[in-house]
Amino acid sequence: MKEVDNILRILKETKQFVQEDKPHELKALSNQTIHSATIAQDGDNIVVAVLVYSLGKVMERGHYRKMDGWAEFYKVVITNLDLAIKSLEKEEMDNARIYLGRIRNSLNEVSDDLSRYIKDVFAKAEINKAFKLYEHGLSSEATAALLGISLWDMASYIGQSSIGDAKFSISLPVKDRVKIAEDIFG
Repeated sequence: MKEVDNILRILKETKQFVQEDKPHELKALSNQTIHSATIAQDGDNIVVAVLVYSLGKVMERGHYRKMDGWAEFYKVVITNLDLAIKSLEKEEMDNARIYLGRIRNSLNEVSDDLSRYIKDVFAKAEINKAFKLYEHGLSSEATAALLGISLWDMASYIGQSSIGDAKFSISLPVKDRVKIAEDIFG
């Protein structure tokens, strides 16, 4: 992890926002991490950004909390965030990565419906963050490398985003532009 102090701060705030049930703050925190990831081009920041954003999206959906497996998932999130924070404080980067990975891997152990819903949130978060990196000016190749995906997958992510829906401005016809120029300089 290139930016240990930043990631440590992000994880501490993430744990606090999860415990305080503040999903919007989690998503804002994720956007800060994307900015850092773009500047540092650090894959660990990307992993954290996707995780934090996903947790924000999951917590937004209050009905998930009523589903079988929620208590176990929540406990895994808090426990592993705490362990990742402690690992980073000891500069044990590999352990921190393991603990963060356990949060996502825990989805294989919760009930089928909740697991499926949360996995979908994580998949969409990856698409969202891929698009944000691309939007921040990283090439599709650099973005794919940071996310650990192929260029083919990256193209698919960008295709699922709204980048293709951007409105193009339509200029005045040539005759009208020439008339304006003549009026200005004539």
